[in-house]
Amino acid sequence: MFPFRCYRIAAGILIALAGTLACSAAPAFVDVFVNGQEGYPAYRIPALVTTTRGTLLAFAEGRATLRDHAENDIVLKRSTDSGKTWSAVQVVHEDGTNCLSNPTAVVLRENGRVLLMYQRYAKGFDEHKAEPGLDGPRVCRTLIQHSDDDGITWSKPVEITAQVKRPTEVTSTATGPGIGIQLARGKHAGRILMPFNQGPFGKWKVYAAISDDGGKSWRYGETAAEGAAGHANEVQFAELADGSVMLNARNQGGGLKQRKIAISRDGGETWSTTQHDATLIEPTCQASILRHPGGGDPAKDILLFSNPGTQTGRTNGVIRLSRDDGKTWPTSRVLFPGGFAYSCLTSLPDGAIGCLLERDGYKAIAFARFTTNWVEGKE
Repeated sequence: MFPFRCYRIAAGILIALAGTLACSAAPAFVDVFVNGQEGYPAYRIPALVTTTRGTLLAFAEGRATLRDHAENDIVLKRSTDSGKTWSAVQVVHEDGTNCLSNPTAVVLRENGRVLLMYQRYAKGFDEHKAEPGLDGPRVCRTLIQHSDDDGITWSKPVEITAQVKRPTEVTSTATGPGIGIQLARGKHAGRILMPFNQGPFGKWKVYAAISDDGGKSWRYGETAAEGAAGHANEVQFAELADGSVMLNARNQGGGLKQRKIAISRDGGETWSTTQHDATLIEPTCQASILRHPGGGDPAKDILLFSNPGTQTGRTNGVIRLSRDDGKTWPTSRVLFPGGFAYSCLTSLPDGAIGCLLERDGYKAIAFARFTTNWVEGKE
């Protein structure tokens, strides 16, 4: 188990205190998935949600190697004590030598149902070799499952490729990875949005898969037009105070290592032209964005963002905080100064925040717990 740690900034020097948690206000860390343990040589691609009952569900790809297409299974661990302890690995879907990837989950407010969406590639094929169309051995497929008991049991996988993928030109598709959202404001309240990017390789575009019937059926919205160098790739969504939706995407290519942002004012149907956010620097990597509740007062909701806060490598995991719906990000703090890659944020029942993160060169996927006061330097 990864030891708890407390981080303090003193005179610009970062001090890590290992062992028993030395200060209650500092983030607490615990390993969830560790390479070489519980049947899998490697784990990657974290996704994390909190159910309506307060259970944490941590998803990942259980891989035969660290390669992206390594006979991946979709696996899960559960925590019923806010991340202090975790269950054994549970296999949600295993498909022989084929590859399952990009777990992306969302929890429905009205009934607590957890929806899990991901992709399937046949053995020997990946996004470089994927072909357009909705059927055939080289087609990238999208599957969905659900759980009505906080992740203890899962429905059988259902293929929804034709509902979320354009039938021509598009080769690969990828959910998230991370989380989807369910809108809470405006005329589209209740709508579910799952973030997607589509190929061909090197010419990615991002869009929303939309459901207005609780995840029973899906359709795809328009892709976001590119207004700046590079292509928007792995993407996440956050609802804003006025009911509009912000997308926040990895910028692939173009030489400018800054996150791409666009806004939808029609519930994910269409998007503004993408723009770079100069504050949200990146080394080209997935990131997480989350609307975190303000203690029962929607006017006090904030946006949180996590990613490697550098343009030189997947390290220096940073948490950023915005109180103006992402217009500015004036507050940030280093969560994990070492190797830090993909991450996923969630709001915990007691008002704290959880982050599931890949650490130290993908050696493990760890869970961190912290507060907004810690991010703002008040603890």
